[in-house]
Amino acid sequence: MALRGISVSMQRQLFKQLLKTAQSGSVASVHTLDKIGNREIVGHGWNGTACYADRTDYPMPAIRFREVNNEIKALREKEKQDWKKLSHEEIKALYRASFCQTFAEIQAPTGEWKQHLGMGLIFTSLAIWIAILMNLFVYDELPVTFDEEHQKAQLRRMIDLEVNPVTGLTSKWDHENKKWK
Repeated sequence: MALRGISVSMQRQLFKQLLKTAQSGSVASVHTLDKIGNREIVGHGWNGTACYADRTDYPMPAIRFREVNNEIKALREKEKQDWKKLSHEEIKALYRASFCQTFAEIQAPTGEWKQHLGMGLIFTSLAIWIAILMNLFVYDELPVTFDEEHQKAQLRRMIDLEVNPVTGLTSKWDHENKKWK
């Protein structure tokens, strides 16, 4: 639904119908129409409301970026004639009246990744410091059974008792030769 080829009076009628619909409908629609001011509604928009957003996936916003002034009116009248008569600066002015950024400006890197990386590193270092402090002050010493001597005694006892002899640890022990298979 592009309104570019429609006369100004027809656009005003459509705007009034839209305003009536919004007034009879939700409060959010009226609030959006109050926010746009005198900017021209030229389409449906990416979410169905009259709002402006520079997006590469939906490049045609519902309203123009700037409000119409005398300079833009004159350029729009000149635009209806031969485009070869327009200078490069006038074409840029027409574009900037409808859009805030070009595709190159939208896709340009912002450096926001540095902030995310910095915050991630801060939280990682905080987690490491908490772990170190908890090991120092919260947790007790390890039990005696974690010593190598006690672990060997526990393994020997499991072999002697033949714990899980089919598929477990003692299935890999040769009881006749007293060696690992």
